[in-house]
Amino acid sequence: MPCILAFETSCDETAVAVVGADPNANGFAPQVLSSVVASQVELHAAYGGVVPEVASRQHVETLPFVLQAALEQTGLSVAAVDAIAVTCAPGLVGSLLVGLMGAKTLALLHDKPLIGVHHLEGHLFSGFLAAPDLQPPCLCLLVSGGHTSLIWMKDYGQYQTVGRTRDDAAGEAFDKVARLLGLGYPGGPQIDRWAQQGDPQRFPLPEGKLDHPYDTSFSGLKTAVLRLTQQLQAEGKELPVADIAASFQACLTRVLTEKAVACAEELGLSTLLLTGGVAANRELRARLRAAAAAKGLQVVIPPVAWCTDNAAMIGAAGLSHWLRGEISPLELGVASRMPLEGIPALYISAAEAQEP
Repeated sequence: MPCILAFETSCDETAVAVVGADPNANGFAPQVLSSVVASQVELHAAYGGVVPEVASRQHVETLPFVLQAALEQTGLSVAAVDAIAVTCAPGLVGSLLVGLMGAKTLALLHDKPLIGVHHLEGHLFSGFLAAPDLQPPCLCLLVSGGHTSLIWMKDYGQYQTVGRTRDDAAGEAFDKVARLLGLGYPGGPQIDRWAQQGDPQRFPLPEGKLDHPYDTSFSGLKTAVLRLTQQLQAEGKELPVADIAASFQACLTRVLTEKAVACAEELGLSTLLLTGGVAANRELRARLRAAAAAKGLQVVIPPVAWCTDNAAMIGAAGLSHWLRGEISPLELGVASRMPLEGIPALYISAAEAQEP
C-alpha cells in the first residue's frame, strides 16, 4: 500500500496524518491510517480571531507532539512512508513555513520525496475520504473562513474556479456577524446553534446582486445586520439574537445553495461536493441536499472532522499526485495566495528530480 505522511499548518490547526491507498479498490481510494489535529481555537478566542504570529509560534511548539501521535497510531516510522506531503499555499506565511520546514527536514533526513499541496485542493480531496467511489468530473462548493468558491474539478489535478467571493468569505461573514451579536469566536458554530431557536423569516436581509451568476458577495449582508442591530439598540430594544442569527444564516445558505445547484446544472455535472469549514453548518448541509435531490444531483458532504482543516485531506491530495508521478523540488516555498490554476508549477516528475 502506497503511504503518505502529511502536514497541515496553513492557519491555526496543527495537523499530521498518514494516508494510504487501498490496493484492492478500483481507481483512487485513499484510506486514513491516522489523523491528529491540535486546534488553537481557545488560544485565539481572546483576540476574536487568528493572530498570525501567535499561530506560527504555537505550531512550532505543537508539531513534534502531533507528528509523534500520528505515527504512533499507525505503528509506522517516517522511514516506512513513501513520500511526505505538506500544505505550501495559500495561508498564513509564518504558519505555512513551520509545516514546510518540518516536512523538508524529514524528507532530507529520510531521503523521501516531498509533495507540496495547495490547501484548497486538499479540501477538494476531503470528498474522496468521505466517498471512496467519488470520481471527477464534479462541482465543489468550497466554503471556509478564507474562501468561498465554486470549483469545477474536471479531472485529478485539473480545476477551474467558476465562482468566487467578491469580498467576505462565508466563514468570515459568520465570524463578523457573531461578533456583532456578542456570540464570541469562532462565529460559525455559535450562529448555527442560536439559529436553531430563531425565526429565519423575521428579518428580510439582502442577498447581494452581482453581474456574475456564480460569484458571491456577503459584505452587504454583513452591513445589513450591523444596521439592524444598531437600529434595535437605538430604540432601546433587546437584540433578538436567535432571530437575527436565523435570518442571516438562512440568507447566506440560500445564496450558496442556489448558485451551486444552478452552476452544476449549467455545466452538466451530476455530482456536487460540499467542503470547507462552513460545510459543517447544519442548515447549509440540509439545504444543499434538498435542492440537489430535487434536481436529481448526487451530493457528497464529508463528516465534520474532514470539513475543517486537517492533514488527512492533504495526504489524500498528496497521494493523488504521488500516484501520478508528481513530486515537488526541495526548493519549494510557501505563498499566502495562489490560484488553483497555479498548481502545476508546484511539481516536477520523479525522473526530473533524479537529474543532476
